[in-house]
Amino acid sequence: MSHRPVPVAWQVLGLQVGLLVVVFGLGCTLIAWLFDTELTEQYGSRALAVAHTLAADPAIPAAAAAGDPGGLLQTRAETARKASGALFVVITDRNGIRLAHPRPERLHEPVSTDPSVVLAGQDTISVERGTLGLSARGKTPLRAADGSIVGEVSVGFEAAEVRGYVWRQLGVAGFVAGCALLLGVAGSALLSRRLKRLTLGLEPAELAELMREREAVLRGISEGVLAVDAAGRVTVCNREAARLLGADLLPGTAVADAGLPPGLVAVLERRDADNEITVAGDRVLVVTYRVVRRDGRDLGGVLTLRDRTDLENVTRELDSVRTLSSALRASRHEFANRLHVLSGLLQNGHRDEALEYLHAVSGSALAAAGPVGAVDDPYLQAFVAAKTAEAAERDVRLTLSDTSWVGTRVTAPVEVTTVLGILVDNALDAARRGARRPAWIDLALLSDDDALHISVVDSGDGVAPGLGEQIFTAGVTTCGEEGRGLGLALARQAARQLGGDVSLSAVAGDGHGAVFEARLPHALVAVAA
Repeated sequence: MSHRPVPVAWQVLGLQVGLLVVVFGLGCTLIAWLFDTELTEQYGSRALAVAHTLAADPAIPAAAAAGDPGGLLQTRAETARKASGALFVVITDRNGIRLAHPRPERLHEPVSTDPSVVLAGQDTISVERGTLGLSARGKTPLRAADGSIVGEVSVGFEAAEVRGYVWRQLGVAGFVAGCALLLGVAGSALLSRRLKRLTLGLEPAELAELMREREAVLRGISEGVLAVDAAGRVTVCNREAARLLGADLLPGTAVADAGLPPGLVAVLERRDADNEITVAGDRVLVVTYRVVRRDGRDLGGVLTLRDRTDLENVTRELDSVRTLSSALRASRHEFANRLHVLSGLLQNGHRDEALEYLHAVSGSALAAAGPVGAVDDPYLQAFVAAKTAEAAERDVRLTLSDTSWVGTRVTAPVEVTTVLGILVDNALDAARRGARRPAWIDLALLSDDDALHISVVDSGDGVAPGLGEQIFTAGVTTCGEEGRGLGLALARQAARQLGGDVSLSAVAGDGHGAVFEARLPHALVAVAA
């Protein structure tokens, strides 16, 4: 049968109380020993002082030398004993025979302790047990007028009185120590309560297990995890989050000082996001934010990051393929219809009309495509043709500028079609929503050694002057539709992967809308010198 472990708060409280009790016991023992030693010495010195007083009276040595025939010594000794509060005052002759004693029946008997040292001329202080019990005593020799030793004076104070004083002092000390112990227990209880609150009521074993699980989860999952506390400071940043953000955020770093992308900062400030797409550096991230609470206490939140860069690239490529397939499908239908017309004319013998129709169809196709011959790359030719057909379906005329010229091949088709596709798609939406009719888009492509320059102008209403560079921030859009505002951020990201950039040259102009330009170094095969 397993026993539930004692909570760590109670363990800490018990340890501290036990420590206080041990310290209190040792302190009291030391104090008692010091008091006992000190008081015994003091009472012995006091006894010796009384003995010296009696020995200094000339009548007492004289009476002791004569054997105290008149009983003077007994009277003087009792008077001194009562005055000093001593247990006894004993006077002897030079042979150690009592001449004065609190109990008269003990007179003329030898003393119970060895008097040889005192009768040899030395004062002594000691704790000895005699006929009256244990006492702290002081002894001094009695000297006659000629200096000869004629006896001794022994004065003793009861040891129980010394012990009683010690216990009284210990009682005071114990009261003070008891109050200190109670304060210590109260402090220990408060400390244990705070410890329990700081650990959220978890025991050491649970904390250790939680740390192991935390490390296993943070290192084992493929998502980035960025945790912040309620004050907006980073508490956890796993390796995947550091890789996606391009920075290893140390615990304690303020979110405002972490250098995070504006989109992530906005999510952390509003503390709410559910599969929201944002751009961080050269990566497209899907972020989710969850608030963490325990027992009604705000512990901060956890931001999860999922990399969608490759998926976004594949999506862009798929969009390009769909655009091309749609254009080809439309061309196939149109081509089939024209073949039917030609077949009917030839079957009915209208040869001249068939040739005229064929020349007309070829000329209109070339006119619709614009000067595509100035562009040698098949990717760009197919793209321009597909977008021209798509724009025509939406009542927007897309033309390739007369200044366009690309005399070499594209080396980075994914990046080029991503940037070009986003700029053209945005221009197409702006032209359709704009007030100018007919709606149009002017596209310019120009090569400069291995760099490709792109310019896109539309007939839309332009970009609000207050937006400026904010138009390239993920989530900022001019159409007001939810879920938009990611294209230009992706276009700039793709351009910067090649070392170039995308910029807004003009928010609007006389007779046209916004003008976007892109510079894509190393996007083309370099022209041989």
